[in-house]
Amino acid sequence: MSSKQNTAGHLIGLILFVLILLPLFTVFIQIVLPQLDPEQFDLSNLSLIIEGFERPLWKTAFFNSLKLGVGTTTIGVCLATVLAYIRVNYEFAGRKMLDLTAWILIIVPSFILAQGWIFFSSGNGIAAEWLGISGLNKFIFSYWGLVFVLVLCKFPLAYITIKNTLELSPASLIQAAQMNGASAKYIWLKVRLPLCLPAFLSSAMLIFMDTIGDYGMSSTITAAFPFPTLPYTIYSAITTTPSRFDMAGVLSFYLIILIIFAMTIQSLAIGRKKFDFLGNDTMEVVPKKLSKGGSIACSVFVIGFCLLALGVPIGSNIIMSFSDSISIGRFSFTLDNYVEVLSGRDNLLGGLTNSLKIAASAATGGIIIGFCVAYLLSYSSYKYKKVIDSMTLIAMAIPGVVLGIGYIFVWNQKWLANIGMDLYGKPEILILASIATAIPLTNRILVSGMAKIPSDLLVAGQMQGASFFRCIRSILLPLLHVTVVSALLSAFGSSVFNLAITTILFPPRFNTLPVYIADAYNSLKFGYSAAATIVGGGIVVLIICGLEILLKWRKKPNEDTTKN
Repeated sequence: MSSKQNTAGHLIGLILFVLILLPLFTVFIQIVLPQLDPEQFDLSNLSLIIEGFERPLWKTAFFNSLKLGVGTTTIGVCLATVLAYIRVNYEFAGRKMLDLTAWILIIVPSFILAQGWIFFSSGNGIAAEWLGISGLNKFIFSYWGLVFVLVLCKFPLAYITIKNTLELSPASLIQAAQMNGASAKYIWLKVRLPLCLPAFLSSAMLIFMDTIGDYGMSSTITAAFPFPTLPYTIYSAITTTPSRFDMAGVLSFYLIILIIFAMTIQSLAIGRKKFDFLGNDTMEVVPKKLSKGGSIACSVFVIGFCLLALGVPIGSNIIMSFSDSISIGRFSFTLDNYVEVLSGRDNLLGGLTNSLKIAASAATGGIIIGFCVAYLLSYSSYKYKKVIDSMTLIAMAIPGVVLGIGYIFVWNQKWLANIGMDLYGKPEILILASIATAIPLTNRILVSGMAKIPSDLLVAGQMQGASFFRCIRSILLPLLHVTVVSALLSAFGSSVFNLAITTILFPPRFNTLPVYIADAYNSLKFGYSAAATIVGGGIVVLIICGLEILLKWRKKPNEDTTKN
């Protein structure tokens, strides 16, 4: 078994190296080998790593990204925990609305959400012109304003993971605590909360990585508020003339430092502790009925939050989609933007189809590789597990712009053309890059789910003569059904609007939805960009809702096998 685990571990490591580390290595080596040109090799450029903290822009970008990551992660996890707890434990109107809001926020790209907040809160935006709210722009275009917007954008990454964990209850542990006179508060703090630690830490990692590597949000907000971050500064280094690939390599190295910092905290917090609690006495939490006043209070709170998190940015985009002007102050109603989008003259629907195909391939590849990685990390004795875990996390923190450029360097080599493997300029390179970005998301969600399932269940199956794959199919997958569906839909939704990857790597005459939207926005065609977002996003949401209903079929509580 050890030999097979080592072989599987090596194979997984090789796949992750090709998909993630090799492209990043080609970017880092730009520090001493700009454009991979041997004639430009210069080891003295390594001094840039230290000098970076002496350069005002680089230093500011580093600490801005760190502050945004810490602030967004702390508040985001706390908010997601409160929402998940209310959603799982109480019955009230608006529970499904919260789930739908979380999924939509995962699907909608961050730059579109940022665009909506700009439309709403700018000096001549909806809040000032239509609602008479003055001074909102001063708050939004500040550090705490950016944290506020990012929390509303990123909290679903934690909400989905924590909610899946809280849906199952360790009945025997809770009953034992109750028999010893423990209060509900004590049980939550001393029993439920510690068992949820892997989910909390996984959620924190997801939010932190996504925040510090988010190019879309930082680029959109930075256009209205001077707050440089690492992703935007890296993009500027690459796109300016002359291109500073050495600078991009140094700043990407800084992002790796932040990753190592976050991973170290997670590792120290978990240590060698075990958190599995799933057994014959594990029960699904049944929501409690509240009093009329309590039900109304929860409904008002949740519905109000959903309207704030989703209604403001999406509503602002909807309003702009009916405008024939770039300014809300000169709004004039028109349907021309939707007519132009649906007419097909710009082949926008073809771009949407291509994006859906890429997302489907990325979600499939991501869930397969993510499941293998999660199993390796959760149940194997492979001695390089921490290395594998680190490789899966790196992809989430690195901006898609950097990863995309790395893919160009890797897959645009002359020797690959001789064997038919030069993927640059082909749709396949988009699929590979999208899979690389989907792996850490699916892996984190699956790891938190596997943490609840003890390895003894799989060992018992094998002792009864079941093969390895039979145990996976008959024991592990049924218990992980909800978690797998959540991971699959999360990967699909996030891949549809991957702006950075598609902007860098999309082949000629291969249109994608994010590129269409971004080009329209950059051309100041705000109405057309907003209409394309509403149409494309609406179609994607309907697809995901349909898939969730189809895939997330669950037995009724009285048929749950965990009660047998």
